[in-house]
Amino acid sequence: MLTRKRYTVRDMLVWSRWETVWFLLFAAGVTVLYHVFGFTFLEVPWTPVALIGTAVAFIVGFQNNSAYGRIWEARKIWGGVVNTSRTWGMKTNDMVTREYCEEEVSDEELYQHKKTLVYRHIAWLTALRHGMRQKRSWEVFEKTKTNREWLSIIDIPERITSLKDDLLEYLSPQELEYVLSKGNKATTLLYLQSNHLRELQEKGLLWSFAFLELQNVLEELFTLQGKSERIKNFPYPRQYASLAYYFVRVFLVLLPFGIIPEFAEIGDDIIEDFPKVGGNFIWLGVPFCGAVSWVFYVMERIARAGENPFEGTSNDVPISTISRAIEIDLRQQLGEDNVDIPKQFPEKYHIQM
Repeated sequence: MLTRKRYTVRDMLVWSRWETVWFLLFAAGVTVLYHVFGFTFLEVPWTPVALIGTAVAFIVGFQNNSAYGRIWEARKIWGGVVNTSRTWGMKTNDMVTREYCEEEVSDEELYQHKKTLVYRHIAWLTALRHGMRQKRSWEVFEKTKTNREWLSIIDIPERITSLKDDLLEYLSPQELEYVLSKGNKATTLLYLQSNHLRELQEKGLLWSFAFLELQNVLEELFTLQGKSERIKNFPYPRQYASLAYYFVRVFLVLLPFGIIPEFAEIGDDIIEDFPKVGGNFIWLGVPFCGAVSWVFYVMERIARAGENPFEGTSNDVPISTISRAIEIDLRQQLGEDNVDIPKQFPEKYHIQM
Protein backbone atom coordinates (compact mmCIF):
# COMPACT_ATOMS: atom_id res chain seq x y z
CA MET A 1 0.00 0.00 0.00
CA LEU A 2 2.92 2.36 0.53
CA THR A 3 4.50 4.33 -2.29
CA ARG A 4 7.68 6.15 -1.43
CA LYS A 5 10.42 7.61 -3.53
CA ARG A 6 14.01 7.00 -2.53
CA TYR A 7 15.18 9.82 -0.32
CA THR A 8 18.39 11.47 -1.48
CA VAL A 9 20.95 13.41 0.54
CA ARG A 10 19.53 16.55 -1.07
CA ASP A 11 16.05 15.73 0.30
CA MET A 12 17.47 15.27 3.78
CA LEU A 13 19.49 18.48 3.55
CA VAL A 14 16.44 20.46 2.46
CA TRP A 15 14.47 18.91 5.33
CA SER A 16 17.16 19.98 7.85
CA ARG A 17 18.58 23.00 6.06
CA TRP A 18 18.01 25.55 8.83
CA GLU A 19 19.70 23.38 11.43
CA THR A 20 22.55 22.59 9.04
CA VAL A 21 23.22 26.30 8.54
CA TRP A 22 23.22 26.75 12.32
CA PHE A 23 25.75 23.90 12.74
CA LEU A 24 28.11 25.48 10.22
CA LEU A 25 27.78 28.97 11.68
CA PHE A 26 28.35 27.71 15.20
CA ALA A 27 31.45 25.77 14.16
CA ALA A 28 32.71 28.78 12.21
CA GLY A 29 32.15 31.00 15.26
CA VAL A 30 34.16 28.67 17.50
CA THR A 31 36.92 28.58 14.86
CA VAL A 32 37.09 32.37 14.68
CA LEU A 33 37.31 32.65 18.48
CA TYR A 34 39.95 29.93 18.69
CA HIS A 35 42.07 30.79 15.64
CA VAL A 36 41.61 34.52 15.07
CA PHE A 37 41.14 35.82 18.61
CA GLY A 38 43.38 33.23 20.26
CA PHE A 39 40.78 31.93 22.72
CA THR A 40 42.63 28.62 23.09
CA PHE A 41 41.04 28.03 26.50
CA LEU A 42 37.89 27.00 24.59
CA GLU A 43 39.50 23.64 23.83
CA VAL A 44 37.71 20.61 25.23
CA PRO A 45 39.62 17.30 25.38
CA TRP A 46 38.43 14.99 22.63
CA THR A 47 38.08 11.92 24.84
CA PRO A 48 35.05 13.08 26.88
CA VAL A 49 33.41 14.43 23.71
CA ALA A 50 33.89 11.04 22.05
CA LEU A 51 32.48 9.24 25.10
CA ILE A 52 29.39 11.45 25.06
CA GLY A 53 29.05 10.83 21.32
CA THR A 54 29.15 7.08 21.90
CA ALA A 55 26.43 7.30 24.56
CA VAL A 56 24.33 9.51 22.29
CA ALA A 57 24.70 7.05 19.41
CA PHE A 58 23.41 4.23 21.61
CA ILE A 59 20.38 6.09 22.92
CA VAL A 60 19.46 7.51 19.49
CA GLY A 61 19.82 4.04 17.98
CA PHE A 62 17.49 2.68 20.66
CA GLN A 63 15.00 5.47 19.92
CA ASN A 64 15.12 4.75 16.18
CA ASN A 65 14.52 1.04 16.72
CA SER A 66 11.58 1.76 19.03
CA ALA A 67 10.06 4.29 16.62
CA TYR A 68 10.39 1.88 13.70
CA GLY A 69 8.76 -0.82 15.81
CA ARG A 70 5.76 1.44 16.43
CA ILE A 71 5.46 2.24 12.71
CA TRP A 72 5.72 -1.41 11.72
CA GLU A 73 3.20 -2.51 14.33
CA ALA A 74 0.77 0.17 13.12
CA ARG A 75 1.21 -1.02 9.55
CA LYS A 76 0.47 -4.62 10.55
CA ILE A 77 -2.63 -3.51 12.46
CA TRP A 78 -4.00 -1.69 9.44
CA GLY A 79 -3.10 -4.64 7.26
CA GLY A 80 -5.38 -6.61 9.58
CA VAL A 81 -8.07 -3.96 9.09
CA VAL A 82 -7.84 -4.53 5.33
CA ASN A 83 -8.22 -8.32 5.62
CA THR A 84 -10.99 -8.22 8.23
CA SER A 85 -12.91 -5.62 6.22
CA ARG A 86 -12.85 -7.85 3.17
CA THR A 87 -14.05 -10.73 5.35
CA TRP A 88 -16.90 -8.56 6.64
CA GLY A 89 -17.98 -7.65 3.11
CA MET A 90 -17.85 -11.27 1.95
CA LYS A 91 -19.79 -12.67 4.90
CA THR A 92 -22.50 -10.01 4.94
CA ASN A 93 -23.03 -10.52 1.23
CA ASP A 94 -23.38 -14.31 1.49
CA MET A 95 -24.82 -14.86 4.97
CA VAL A 96 -27.68 -12.35 4.97
CA THR A 97 -30.29 -14.43 3.09
CA ARG A 98 -33.97 -15.33 3.03
CA GLU A 99 -33.26 -19.02 3.61
CA TYR A 100 -34.58 -19.10 7.18
CA CYS A 101 -37.02 -16.21 6.93
CA GLU A 102 -40.70 -17.05 7.44
CA GLU A 103 -42.03 -13.74 6.07
CA GLU A 104 -41.68 -12.55 2.50
CA VAL A 105 -38.69 -10.28 1.99
CA SER A 106 -38.07 -8.52 -1.30
CA ASP A 107 -34.75 -8.45 -3.09
CA GLU A 108 -34.60 -4.69 -2.56
CA GLU A 109 -35.07 -5.00 1.21
CA LEU A 110 -32.43 -7.73 1.39
CA TYR A 111 -29.99 -5.61 -0.61
CA GLN A 112 -30.64 -2.61 1.63
CA HIS A 113 -29.72 -4.63 4.72
CA LYS A 114 -26.45 -5.70 3.10
CA LYS A 115 -25.74 -2.18 1.91
CA THR A 116 -26.43 -0.74 5.37
CA LEU A 117 -23.99 -3.19 6.99
CA VAL A 118 -21.29 -2.42 4.43
CA TYR A 119 -21.83 1.35 4.51
CA ARG A 120 -21.79 1.37 8.29
CA HIS A 121 -18.48 -0.46 8.15
CA ILE A 122 -17.11 2.22 5.83
CA ALA A 123 -18.37 4.76 8.37
CA TRP A 124 -16.40 2.85 11.03
CA LEU A 125 -13.25 3.11 8.90
CA THR A 126 -13.90 6.82 8.45
CA ALA A 127 -14.43 7.43 12.15
CA LEU A 128 -11.34 5.41 13.03
CA ARG A 129 -9.03 7.27 10.63
CA HIS A 130 -10.38 10.62 11.85
CA GLY A 131 -9.71 9.50 15.43
CA MET A 132 -6.16 8.50 14.56
CA ARG A 133 -5.50 11.90 12.96
CA GLN A 134 -6.59 13.90 16.02
CA LYS A 135 -3.63 15.77 17.50
CA ARG A 136 -2.22 14.75 20.86
CA SER A 137 -0.20 17.00 23.15
CA TRP A 138 2.93 14.84 22.83
CA GLU A 139 2.94 14.91 19.02
CA VAL A 140 5.67 17.42 18.16
CA PHE A 141 6.01 17.04 14.40
CA GLU A 142 4.54 20.49 13.68
CA LYS A 143 6.95 22.29 16.01
CA THR A 144 9.74 22.18 13.40
CA LYS A 145 9.66 24.80 10.66
CA THR A 146 10.38 22.48 7.73
CA ASN A 147 7.75 20.02 8.99
CA ARG A 148 5.19 22.81 8.98
CA GLU A 149 6.25 23.64 5.43
CA TRP A 150 5.58 20.02 4.49
CA LEU A 151 2.14 20.02 6.07
CA SER A 152 1.25 23.22 4.20
CA ILE A 153 1.82 21.66 0.77
CA ILE A 154 0.15 18.28 1.25
CA ASP A 155 -3.52 17.45 1.65
CA ILE A 156 -4.35 15.33 4.68
CA PRO A 157 -7.99 14.35 4.05
CA GLU A 158 -8.98 14.49 7.71
CA ARG A 159 -7.83 18.12 7.88
CA ILE A 160 -9.79 19.10 4.79
CA THR A 161 -13.22 17.67 5.61
CA SER A 162 -14.88 17.14 8.99
CA LEU A 163 -15.97 13.77 10.33
CA LYS A 164 -19.62 14.82 10.10
CA ASP A 165 -19.31 15.66 6.41
CA ASP A 166 -17.50 12.40 5.69
CA LEU A 167 -20.15 10.33 7.47
CA LEU A 168 -23.14 11.90 5.71
CA GLU A 169 -22.98 9.46 2.80
CA TYR A 170 -22.85 6.31 4.91
CA LEU A 171 -25.33 6.83 7.75
CA SER A 172 -28.97 7.78 8.08
CA PRO A 173 -29.65 11.18 9.72
CA GLN A 174 -30.80 9.45 12.92
CA GLU A 175 -27.69 7.25 13.13
CA LEU A 176 -25.40 10.16 12.26
CA GLU A 177 -26.82 12.29 15.08
CA TYR A 178 -26.53 9.37 17.49
CA VAL A 179 -22.92 8.56 16.55
CA LEU A 180 -21.77 12.18 16.74
CA SER A 181 -23.23 12.48 20.24
CA LYS A 182 -20.85 9.80 21.53
CA GLY A 183 -17.23 10.17 22.54
CA ASN A 184 -15.81 7.16 20.70
CA LYS A 185 -17.54 7.21 17.32
CA ALA A 186 -15.88 4.08 15.98
CA THR A 187 -16.94 2.00 18.98
CA THR A 188 -20.50 3.30 18.68
CA LEU A 189 -20.66 2.18 15.05
CA LEU A 190 -19.59 -1.35 15.95
CA TYR A 191 -22.31 -1.46 18.60
CA LEU A 192 -24.83 -0.42 15.93
CA GLN A 193 -23.54 -3.21 13.71
CA SER A 194 -24.08 -5.74 16.48
CA ASN A 195 -27.63 -4.49 17.12
CA HIS A 196 -28.40 -4.74 13.42
CA LEU A 197 -27.15 -8.32 13.29
CA ARG A 198 -29.39 -9.25 16.23
CA GLU A 199 -32.40 -7.73 14.47
CA LEU A 200 -31.60 -9.69 11.30
CA GLN A 201 -31.37 -12.91 13.32
CA GLU A 202 -34.72 -12.23 14.96
CA LYS A 203 -36.28 -11.70 11.50
CA GLY A 204 -34.78 -14.92 10.18
CA LEU A 205 -32.52 -13.15 7.70
CA LEU A 206 -29.46 -14.43 9.54
CA TRP A 207 -29.23 -17.96 10.89
CA SER A 208 -27.57 -18.59 14.26
CA PHE A 209 -24.22 -19.83 12.94
CA ALA A 210 -23.94 -16.88 10.56
CA PHE A 211 -24.81 -14.53 13.41
CA LEU A 212 -21.94 -15.92 15.51
CA GLU A 213 -19.56 -15.73 12.57
CA LEU A 214 -20.32 -12.06 11.95
CA GLN A 215 -20.09 -11.31 15.66
CA ASN A 216 -16.60 -12.84 15.60
CA VAL A 217 -15.68 -10.46 12.80
CA LEU A 218 -16.92 -7.53 14.89
CA GLU A 219 -14.84 -8.82 17.79
CA GLU A 220 -11.75 -8.82 15.56
CA LEU A 221 -12.55 -5.26 14.46
CA PHE A 222 -12.77 -4.21 18.11
CA THR A 223 -9.36 -5.82 18.69
CA LEU A 224 -7.76 -4.03 15.74
CA GLN A 225 -9.32 -0.71 16.77
CA GLY A 226 -8.00 -1.15 20.31
CA LYS A 227 -4.50 -1.91 19.06
CA SER A 228 -4.53 1.15 16.84
CA GLU A 229 -5.80 3.33 19.69
CA ARG A 230 -3.10 1.95 21.96
CA ILE A 231 -0.36 3.23 19.66
CA LYS A 232 -2.15 6.55 19.18
CA ASN A 233 -2.89 7.19 22.85
CA PHE A 234 0.28 5.82 24.43
CA PRO A 235 3.31 7.85 23.32
CA TYR A 236 6.90 6.73 23.11
CA PRO A 237 8.02 7.08 26.77
CA ARG A 238 8.90 10.71 27.35
CA GLN A 239 11.92 9.99 29.52
CA TYR A 240 13.66 8.24 26.62
CA ALA A 241 12.54 10.82 24.06
CA SER A 242 13.64 13.72 26.28
CA LEU A 243 17.00 12.13 27.09
CA ALA A 244 17.75 11.60 23.41
CA TYR A 245 16.68 15.16 22.58
CA TYR A 246 18.85 16.82 25.23
CA PHE A 247 21.82 14.45 24.95
CA VAL A 248 22.08 15.11 21.21
CA ARG A 249 22.06 18.86 21.77
CA VAL A 250 24.68 18.67 24.52
CA PHE A 251 26.86 16.67 22.16
CA LEU A 252 26.30 19.12 19.28
CA VAL A 253 27.31 22.06 21.49
CA LEU A 254 30.50 20.34 22.72
CA LEU A 255 31.48 18.93 19.33
CA PRO A 256 33.12 22.07 17.80
CA PHE A 257 35.15 22.66 20.98
CA GLY A 258 36.63 19.18 20.57
CA ILE A 259 37.03 19.02 16.79
CA ILE A 260 38.40 22.51 16.00
CA PRO A 261 41.45 22.19 18.31
CA GLU A 262 42.17 18.76 16.80
CA PHE A 263 42.26 20.27 13.30
CA ALA A 264 44.41 23.13 14.59
CA GLU A 265 46.89 20.60 15.99
CA ILE A 266 47.00 18.73 12.67
CA GLY A 267 47.64 22.03 10.89
CA ASP A 268 50.55 22.79 13.24
CA ASP A 269 52.06 19.37 12.49
CA ILE A 270 52.07 19.86 8.71
CA ILE A 271 52.72 23.60 8.51
CA GLU A 272 56.49 23.16 7.96
CA ASP A 273 55.99 20.91 4.91
CA PHE A 274 52.82 22.57 3.64
CA PRO A 275 52.73 26.17 4.91
CA LYS A 276 49.55 27.27 3.12
CA VAL A 277 47.61 24.12 3.88
CA GLY A 278 48.82 23.90 7.46
CA GLY A 279 48.04 27.52 8.20
CA ASN A 280 44.44 27.15 7.09
CA PHE A 281 43.83 23.50 7.93
CA ILE A 282 41.79 24.48 11.00
CA TRP A 283 39.02 25.77 8.72
CA LEU A 284 38.42 22.26 7.42
CA GLY A 285 37.06 21.53 10.85
CA VAL A 286 33.99 23.66 10.08
CA PRO A 287 32.48 21.43 7.34
CA PHE A 288 33.65 18.31 9.13
CA CYS A 289 31.98 19.43 12.34
CA GLY A 290 28.85 20.39 10.38
CA ALA A 291 28.71 16.94 8.78
CA VAL A 292 29.03 15.08 12.10
CA SER A 293 26.46 17.36 13.74
CA TRP A 294 24.07 16.86 10.81
CA VAL A 295 24.28 13.06 11.04
CA PHE A 296 23.50 12.95 14.77
CA TYR A 297 20.75 15.54 14.49
CA VAL A 298 19.01 13.86 11.55
CA MET A 299 19.12 10.44 13.27
CA GLU A 300 17.43 11.89 16.35
CA ARG A 301 14.91 13.86 14.29
CA ILE A 302 13.95 10.84 12.18
CA ALA A 303 13.27 8.92 15.38
CA ARG A 304 11.12 11.79 16.67
CA ALA A 305 9.16 11.92 13.42
CA GLY A 306 8.51 8.17 13.55
CA GLU A 307 7.26 7.96 17.13
CA ASN A 308 3.63 8.69 16.17
CA PRO A 309 2.72 6.82 12.96
CA PHE A 310 -0.71 8.43 12.44
CA GLU A 311 0.14 12.15 12.22
CA GLY A 312 0.14 12.23 8.42
CA THR A 313 3.86 12.66 7.79
CA SER A 314 5.63 11.27 4.73
CA ASN A 315 6.74 8.13 6.58
CA ASP A 316 3.53 7.42 8.49
CA VAL A 317 1.00 4.67 7.83
CA PRO A 318 -1.29 5.95 5.02
CA ILE A 319 -4.54 5.20 6.82
CA SER A 320 -6.60 7.49 4.58
CA THR A 321 -5.44 5.68 1.46
CA ILE A 322 -5.97 2.28 3.09
CA SER A 323 -9.50 3.21 4.18
CA ARG A 324 -10.46 4.53 0.75
CA ALA A 325 -9.06 1.39 -0.94
CA ILE A 326 -11.23 -0.77 1.34
CA GLU A 327 -14.27 1.39 0.55
CA ILE A 328 -13.72 1.07 -3.19
CA ASP A 329 -13.33 -2.70 -2.87
CA LEU A 330 -16.46 -3.18 -0.74
CA ARG A 331 -18.68 -0.96 -2.87
CA GLN A 332 -17.57 -2.67 -6.07
CA GLN A 333 -18.51 -6.00 -4.51
CA LEU A 334 -21.94 -4.55 -3.75
CA GLY A 335 -22.33 -4.05 -7.49
CA GLU A 336 -22.23 -0.27 -7.49
CA ASP A 337 -21.25 1.62 -10.61
CA ASN A 338 -17.67 2.91 -10.60
CA VAL A 339 -19.02 6.38 -11.37
CA ASP A 340 -20.75 6.43 -7.97
CA ILE A 341 -17.70 5.19 -6.05
CA PRO A 342 -15.26 7.88 -4.83
CA LYS A 343 -11.79 7.89 -6.31
CA GLN A 344 -8.68 7.11 -4.34
CA PHE A 345 -7.04 10.02 -2.55
CA PRO A 346 -4.39 11.43 -4.89
CA GLU A 347 -0.70 11.08 -4.18
CA LYS A 348 1.42 14.19 -3.79
CA TYR A 349 5.17 14.02 -4.19
CA HIS A 350 4.90 10.21 -4.41
CA ILE A 351 3.38 10.11 -0.92
CA GLN A 352 0.14 8.41 0.07
CA MET A 353 -1.89 9.88 2.90
